[in-house]
Amino acid sequence: MTTTPRTARHLLRDREASLILGAVLVSGFGSSATALVAGVWVKELTASDSLAALATAALWAAVPAAPWLGALADRFRRRPLLVATDLAAAALLLLLAATASADRLWLILAVLVLYGVCGTVHDAAGTALAATALDPRLLGTFNGLRLTANEGMKLLAPLTGAALFTWYGGPAVALLDALTFLCAAALYTLLRAPDPVPEPRPRRRPRGPLLPPSPTLRALVTAGACTMLLAGVNGASLYAVVDTGLGRAPSWAGVLYAVQGAGSVATGLAAGTLMRRLGERGFAAGGCALFGLGVAARALPGEAPVLAGSLLIGAGLPCVLIAALTAVQRETPADRLGVTAGRVHTLLYAPNAVGLVAGAGLVAVTDHRVLLAAAGAAALCCAAVPARGRGARSGEAEEVPRR
Repeated sequence: MTTTPRTARHLLRDREASLILGAVLVSGFGSSATALVAGVWVKELTASDSLAALATAALWAAVPAAPWLGALADRFRRRPLLVATDLAAAALLLLLAATASADRLWLILAVLVLYGVCGTVHDAAGTALAATALDPRLLGTFNGLRLTANEGMKLLAPLTGAALFTWYGGPAVALLDALTFLCAAALYTLLRAPDPVPEPRPRRRPRGPLLPPSPTLRALVTAGACTMLLAGVNGASLYAVVDTGLGRAPSWAGVLYAVQGAGSVATGLAAGTLMRRLGERGFAAGGCALFGLGVAARALPGEAPVLAGSLLIGAGLPCVLIAALTAVQRETPADRLGVTAGRVHTLLYAPNAVGLVAGAGLVAVTDHRVLLAAAGAAALCCAAVPARGRGARSGEAEEVPRR
C-alpha cells in the first residue's frame, strides 16, 4: 500500500482540496469584512451602542441550533447544499444593501440572523463534504490550511471592509460579500468528487448518542469546550490588559489581535505535520498548554510578555479545534457527519459566549491579572484531558465507512 503525501504542498496539488480551500478563502474574506461592519453600520444608522452590539450578536444567533441545521447536510447532497447556501447568503446581502435604513432595523436584524443560519449550515456541509471528498490522511493538513485561510482573512478583510465602509458605506461591503459568495458557489460547482444521494431515513428514527462512541473524539471535544470557555474569559479581559495593564489606548487591542492571528496562521500551516508526529491527542494537549501559558503571560507587566502571550494564545487555541474537527471527520459515519459536525460546533463555540459574559462580570470585580492567572492555570489543567490515554495519530485511526 502506498503512502499518500500529506504536506501542504502536496495537498494544494489535489484539485478537490484546492477548490474547497479556494471557496473557503473567498467567502471567508467577505464574511470577515461583514462581521466587522455589521455593528458599525447599525451604529451609524441608529447612533445606539446597544443596537450595534445586537447586530453583531445576530450573526451568532444560529449557533444553538447548529445540531438541527447541521442535520440538513445528512439529508441532502452536500455539494448542491453548499452552492444553495452560498447563493442564499448572496441574495440576503443584496437585499441588505438595497433596503437597509434606520427605520427598517428589524429587517437588518432578520437578514443578519438568516445570514448566520446560512453560515451554520454551510460549515456543517463543508465539514462533511471534505470528509468524503478527500483522502482521510489529508484531513489534518486540510483543516490546518482551512484555519490558516480563515485567520489570514481575519487579518486582511476587516481592514478592507473598514476602508470600503468609510469611502462608500455599508451597501458596498454587503455587495463585496455577496460577490465572494457567488465566487465560492462557482468553485463548488467545479468539484468532481463523488457526492452520493443520502439514503432516506425513517420519519421516527431512534435518537442516537450526542457524539460517536470514540474516546479520542469525546476527550478532544471536552478539552475544546473547556478551552473555549477560558478563551471567552480571556477575551473579556482584553481591554483591561490594554488600558489598566499597559496604559494604552483601546485601539492598541488591534495590535494584539494581529499578533494572535499570526500565531494562528503559523499553527494552521504546521498542523498536518504536527498531528502526524504527536497524534491528535498530543497536538491538542500541546495547544491547550501553549494557550494556558499565553493567557498567564498577559497577566505580567510590560508589553513584551503581553505580546508573547498573544502569540502563544494564537498558536495554541486552534490546535484543539483542528484536532476535534479532524476526529469528527475521521470517526463519524458518513450519514451522520452533518449532525455530528453541528453538535460539535455548538459544544465548542457556545462555551466561548458563556465565557465572554462571565468574564465581563468577573473583570468588573476582580483584578484582571488574578483572573488571567487563574484562567491560564485552568487551561494547563485542560491539557491533561486529551493527554490522558494514547490517541490515534492522524491518518492511522481506523476509518469508518464513507459511503
